[in-house]
Parts: sequence; C-alpha cells; structure tokens
Amino acid sequence: MRKVVFDQAPELTILYQDEYLVAIDKPSGLLVHRSEIDKRETLFALQLTRDLIGQHVYPVHRLDRPTSGVLLFALSSEVARKMSELFIAGLVQKTYLAVVRGITPKQLHIDYALKEILDKKSDKNANKDKEPQSAQTSLVRLADIELPFPSGRYEQTRYSLVELKPHTGRKHQLRRHMAHIRHPIIGDTNHGDGKQNKAAREHLQFDRLALMAKELSFPHPITNKNMVISAQVDDTLKPLLDLFN
Repeated sequence: MRKVVFDQAPELTILYQDEYLVAIDKPSGLLVHRSEIDKRETLFALQLTRDLIGQHVYPVHRLDRPTSGVLLFALSSEVARKMSELFIAGLVQKTYLAVVRGITPKQLHIDYALKEILDKKSDKNANKDKEPQSAQTSLVRLADIELPFPSGRYEQTRYSLVELKPHTGRKHQLRRHMAHIRHPIIGDTNHGDGKQNKAAREHLQFDRLALMAKELSFPHPITNKNMVISAQVDDTLKPLLDLFN
C-alpha cells in the first residue's frame, strides 16, 4: 500500500459536534494520534481536530491509518470515560464498507479468535504467549462484480462490496477476518493478496485500503439520545465503489 504523504494538513470534515462530542471524517493515510508507527509524522487527526475546533479532544476509539471514515472524540476526560464504558458494554455499533476479493457468501458470521498484535517497541515487555482473543464480525454482501482483467491465475477479477460489523475490537480485526475467510480486502498489504492489489493499481489506479468506517451508532453518553453518525464515501474510494453501480 502506498504510504500517503500529506504536503499540508488535510481539510477535515466535521460530521457531528455538540458540547460533549465531535466526530470527523478521517482521511485515509492520516494517523489518529502520535505513534511508534512513524515517529517522523507530524500530522495527526487528534491535533488537527483540536486545532479545528479550538479545544482539547480525547480519543475514544481508533481507526487504522489507511482506513477512512467516522472517527469520534470526546471533549472531556469524563465523557471519554463514559464512552469507553459504552464500548465495553457493547452498546456502540460500528458499520464498515469494504471491497474484497472474490464473491463472498451473502451473509456470514465470522467467529475466529485472533492473536494479539504486539508492537515491537511499545509492547516489548508484553506477554507474547497470550491466548488468542475472541473476535466476531458480521458480513453482508451488498453487491458483486466481475471485471475484464486478470489478477493472479484468473483471467477475470471478481470483487464483492460488503458491509462489515465488528462485534469485538481486536487490532486489524476486519482485515484479518477477511483474510481468514480467503476474501482479503483490496489494497491490504499486511493481510491481503499482493496480486490482487497489483491488479487494482494497474487496471483501476486504486492505491489505498478499500475499507471505510461508514457509520457509528450509540446512545449519547450524557443525553442518552440514540446517535447515528455517518460519513460519505470519499473521493479516493468512490471510483472503486462506483463500479458496483
């Protein structure tokens, strides 16, 4: 996957804001916060959101760097704590869109435990023999296509557009679960199919992870109002999704 280098700070879209929460549409390639992933990086969603609204923000969940879409922050440590409790209680539902290799089942519940991914530096003292953690994901195939160019040994390329809902929050869960069922996400260089990714670059000029956080729904931590925050498909992903009509 091509590493996105921003020449300047990307313009963020605020999807929702009140006195307790703010949600942005995170671009693909933008780190959520400072990380061991790239110490030289200077642009982060947390700082950009803080600068945009003029006050401190507190992360309550994360998106992988190449994943775009809904990213939620709390505006106080107390609200962040309450949001964390909602996540732990399973009251926050995350909905993703992804384009994957092949034709998936119409519906599928993936129940496959995942070994914890440890960072070589920050987790160097962690228990490396820890048992795999329970991980569950629901999949619904929304559409599928066959394209007239080869990828690997096949003369045609088949893709599925799927809706994914993780019921647990393991690192890279969706990417690893899709790889496990042999339908890796297009553009995933860590867990995906190199031949498929190369074909997408050469024939579709598509060079990012085909995964976005489409929607986040939860009871508001203060008002208890049912919240549904959605993002639009961004310009780097839209041409691929448009192939599905």
